[in-house]
Amino acid sequence: MERIDVHSHAVPPKYRQYMLDSGYDKPDGIAEIPGWLPFENCHIKLMRDNKISISILSITSPGTHLTPNNDELAVDMTRQTNEELATICATHAKEFRFFASLPLPCIKESVEEIGYALDNLGAVGFTVMSNSNSVYLGDPSFDPVFAELDRRHATVFIHPTSCNVMHHGCGDGMLTIKPLDPIPRPMIEFAFDETRTVSSLLLNNTLVKYPNVTIIMSHCGGTLPPMIDRIGIFGQFLGAPSNQSNAYKKILRERFFFDMAGFPFPEQIHGLLRLLGGGRAASKRILYGSDFPYTPAEMVGGLCKDMDSEFKKLFHAWQRKDIQSGNAKRLFGLGNKKFEKWLDDEEDEKIAPSARRVLKGLLCL
Repeated sequence: MERIDVHSHAVPPKYRQYMLDSGYDKPDGIAEIPGWLPFENCHIKLMRDNKISISILSITSPGTHLTPNNDELAVDMTRQTNEELATICATHAKEFRFFASLPLPCIKESVEEIGYALDNLGAVGFTVMSNSNSVYLGDPSFDPVFAELDRRHATVFIHPTSCNVMHHGCGDGMLTIKPLDPIPRPMIEFAFDETRTVSSLLLNNTLVKYPNVTIIMSHCGGTLPPMIDRIGIFGQFLGAPSNQSNAYKKILRERFFFDMAGFPFPEQIHGLLRLLGGGRAASKRILYGSDFPYTPAEMVGGLCKDMDSEFKKLFHAWQRKDIQSGNAKRLFGLGNKKFEKWLDDEEDEKIAPSARRVLKGLLCL
């Protein structure tokens, strides 16, 4: 069955060097920055081996703003990185699309980058870290960025990062929280931090104010499913007129998609299905994600086999097809066979009649 991978990462040369120069040779406590190339013997081979027709590339943690007090460098490297990804996608137009990065928490520059990435580079959406130098996505200071994303009807892919806090009194530096050091933060802390940022979006009514923004939450919803009622109840102590659990669930069911990167089986998936209202409703809000190359190729293959086996217990064939590719096709307008090479012999689902936005700039064929 064909897959479209909405959670796959690129490590282009300039960005890799930027990480090394900024002291991120072991980002988030992992052993090293993984090797990555877009070519037939690396990422495209992984795609062929696992029936992935399209991968949407993004920059992962720690993002593109790596030095809290050097906004100018962050803005410049964000632009260079987005242009690198656009060039890769133009060179391999059948296989790749990309989410552009933003130099958050720089507000004006992020708004400018939204327009540049959409109008000149052909980005299909944006990737944002769960926090940007300690500022979470629901912070009111980010409202101008969400206003522009809303105006553009943009899709925003949230990727978790390490929890950071500003450490005032010692040069206003940033402190990265490492509660279980030396355990790598992606193992446990990432799930908590992504839940923090989605909680901030809900509690601060960001998505109510900006109804045209679509969110992709990674890693099967992190720890949000078992926490949502608690978050909703506490909402009434923060200014809401009553328990907000049902209101928050409605937002999650209508405005969010959830990718399957990580280890959703055998346990985690069930909490997400319950949160989304059961298997039939959930099958319209779930997307495939590999997390390559931070998840090695061999493990990606094994997880695909596990997913195929477990999904047969939970979903009908047409629902599995939606999860693996159909939902992404509709979300990103990937139904034009002039641009895509489908791996299935036939397509029996109804594809959106037009793309969300036309390929522009470097992606024009």
